[in-house]
Amino acid sequence: MIKCLKNLPGAYLTLIVVFYILGIQNGYSQDTPEWITESNKHTEKLLDVIAKNNPESAARLGVDGLDDQISDLSEGFNERVLLDLNQVKEYLKSQLAQTENELVKQDLLILIESTENEIEEIQLTETNLLPYYNATSRIYSGIRGLLEERIPAERRQAALVRLKKYVGSEKGYVPLTNLAREEMEREWNKNKNRIPPYKEEVERDLKTSGEYIKEIEDLFIKYKIKGFEKDYKKLVSQLENYHTYIREEVLPKTRTDFKLPLAIYSFNLREYGVDMPIEELQRRAMVAFKELQTQLQVLGKVIAKKHNYPSNDYRDVLRAMKKEQLDSANILTVYRQQIKEIEAIIKDEQILTLPDREMVIRLASPAESAAAPAPFMSPPRLIGNTGEYGEFVLPLKATGGSDGSSLQIDDFTHLAASWPLTAHEGRPGHELQFTAMVERGVSQARVIFAANSVNIEGWALYSEEIIQPFLPVEGQFMTLWSRLVRSGRAFLDPGLNLGTITPEDARYILSHEIVLSEALVRSELERYQFRAPGQATSYFNGYLRLMELRAETELILGEKFDQLAFHDFVLGQGLLPPKLIKKAVLEEFIPAYK
Repeated sequence: MIKCLKNLPGAYLTLIVVFYILGIQNGYSQDTPEWITESNKHTEKLLDVIAKNNPESAARLGVDGLDDQISDLSEGFNERVLLDLNQVKEYLKSQLAQTENELVKQDLLILIESTENEIEEIQLTETNLLPYYNATSRIYSGIRGLLEERIPAERRQAALVRLKKYVGSEKGYVPLTNLAREEMEREWNKNKNRIPPYKEEVERDLKTSGEYIKEIEDLFIKYKIKGFEKDYKKLVSQLENYHTYIREEVLPKTRTDFKLPLAIYSFNLREYGVDMPIEELQRRAMVAFKELQTQLQVLGKVIAKKHNYPSNDYRDVLRAMKKEQLDSANILTVYRQQIKEIEAIIKDEQILTLPDREMVIRLASPAESAAAPAPFMSPPRLIGNTGEYGEFVLPLKATGGSDGSSLQIDDFTHLAASWPLTAHEGRPGHELQFTAMVERGVSQARVIFAANSVNIEGWALYSEEIIQPFLPVEGQFMTLWSRLVRSGRAFLDPGLNLGTITPEDARYILSHEIVLSEALVRSELERYQFRAPGQATSYFNGYLRLMELRAETELILGEKFDQLAFHDFVLGQGLLPPKLIKKAVLEEFIPAYK
């Protein structure tokens, strides 16, 4: 899945899904193509805006000199961001008029579109939604971004400086909780037509706050950052007061209808990369859902016979397979073995080019599980990377429901499920997608600002498809199930948000037709309703576009089609949206082979 990194309220940097990215070298070496050097210099202008207004996210990307900086939430911050974005937009348009290189032009268009989207998102939010801040999650994200194994020890000390600034101990700084509360009170008092936050979202944030607060202390202890205790104690007190304010002043005024204004939901779809009418996507997803159920039924009979299961209905077969849970102590061992077996398949079948290093996988912490209760790829820095790698992170529990409960996730902890999940999050999916870009050289615009959920998740779901024929029957079954989940998302998310499907119907489909655990049912409904409305459609959309492009390429090239060359070419395009990847394949790849 994709893990959200939206740290500035109202929008600012929507790097969908904390980008599972492995890094782009900072500066320009002699080996860097001229057009990338030129493009990256333009990209720096937009990165400067991010560094100024959201230094935590810019530092996470890899912009130097920002580890001890925090965002300024004082009055008028949205106006300051809009001013900076509009200035950069004018600069980029002036450069577009002067540039002759077609690749640089393409990158400038990417940067302009990204800038315009950020402007539009801020304006839509200010028009339609009252501000609401999860201060605990925001502070945790800023601290966690500096306290992890991939971060060099000399950078970690800056986490203490951030903590001091968050709590107002540094001269010239006001506690972040104060600024957040002041902004909410100011805007809520003067904007009567904007809608408040959704009740279940606020309740969930209150329930998960304990996980974040505890892990902040654990991180300072783990990485031996001395002298944090006094400011941490101050942070706990400030957050307790802030939560009291949210519980007493905000929660009673929240809305009970999760649906967003249509203008915002439509914008979300576009921002996530959905490139077809939503009604068409829903229809195609419903057809695929029924076809996948039929295919699951066929394989379900084979598996039931093989294992002597009492029922051969695919739902019962899946439930029986999920009962054979991996021991928690051996889960990572099993997944690491699956990585090796899938890599062997990739090499033997000449599917694509593999990097010459091992992939990293680990279990999620409680706070990470609260932030993203589904498997994800965690990114290192994007710029100036000196050997940090992305991490395939596997949560075992969905913590912090709006009712306060934590539920066990059993959907990915049985052997058969490890096949498609490894292909999706690892290789040839997310991890390999970004490794290929880094090692072959791609402009920063194509990695940071072209990225959207469709081109990222589409590749990952397509990766499951190209590995499926070589898996044992259980792995093939679970690959079909994984695609069933994604096709279900593509009609459930818009159905809920457009009011054509009820939450009760969605819950039934997720529980009984897709057979998700209660933990994932809850997680999915939260995703559609408030965690990332619209994002769930991107998997199926991206998968369709890649399958269409491959089919067209194979038909044109016939016997000359080489899947290894095709996949390497697609990966080499960076995170371009489907229409631009198709343009590159039709105009460059196919003519070269014909």
